[in-house]
Amino acid sequence: DKTVSLRKDLSEMHEWITQAEEEYLERDFEYKTPEELQKAVEELKRAKEEALQKEVKVKLITDSVNNFIAKAPPAAHEALRKELDDLITNYQRLCSRLNGKCKTLEEVWACWRELLSYLDAENKWLNEIELKLKATENIQGGAEEISESLDSLESLMRHPEDNRNQIRELAQTLTDGGILDELINDKLEKFNTRWEELQQEAVRRQKSLEQSIQSAQEIDKTLRLIQESVATIDKQLTAYLADRVDAAQVPQEAQ
Repeated sequence: DKTVSLRKDLSEMHEWITQAEEEYLERDFEYKTPEELQKAVEELKRAKEEALQKEVKVKLITDSVNNFIAKAPPAAHEALRKELDDLITNYQRLCSRLNGKCKTLEEVWACWRELLSYLDAENKWLNEIELKLKATENIQGGAEEISESLDSLESLMRHPEDNRNQIRELAQTLTDGGILDELINDKLEKFNTRWEELQQEAVRRQKSLEQSIQSAQEIDKTLRLIQESVATIDKQLTAYLADRVDAAQVPQEAQ
């Protein structure tokens, strides 16, 4: 009987839709690791593709029901028409929900990858700060050399806050949704702790270098005064020698 065959096809599609909803849309998902999140994205992509492939089956059933209704007595129309309308509505709703959830999870995955990218960039900058602080730890030289090191450190410290703000916002977006919250909180705690420690050390080093520059400048000034004094005495002594003046005849300091 054609009616029985059509109802069987309609029933099988309804069952598949219900199963897909239960498996991909009704379950409570928790993503505690990147692996779980990535797996969920891939599963939803497959489910979305599978649902799209079922469109051919839905069209065949629709054509079969419409052809049957065109030839069958009116009494058989209403029930089949309602079942077909329900099937089309449920199928379209399933596709829409799968597309929506897949898009959401893809955006979440992209958000996670973006967060890692910003953290990587900021940690590389912190590595540079660390190396610069080690290089200026026991710096030797005059005021000019120390000043160059200070300028280099200060230039490195003039780092925009944009990346750190992005890290904060991306992390907030993910953890608000309960996604990778423990992992993200752990990463952020380590990053923020390291950031604060290096910032404080950099400020201390800047002050230390400024003091070293001041000390070096004072030493340079003292050395210049000594050199000027020696040059003056040398000039005096040279004049005395040229005039063949006896040491006993000149002031005591010249003697």
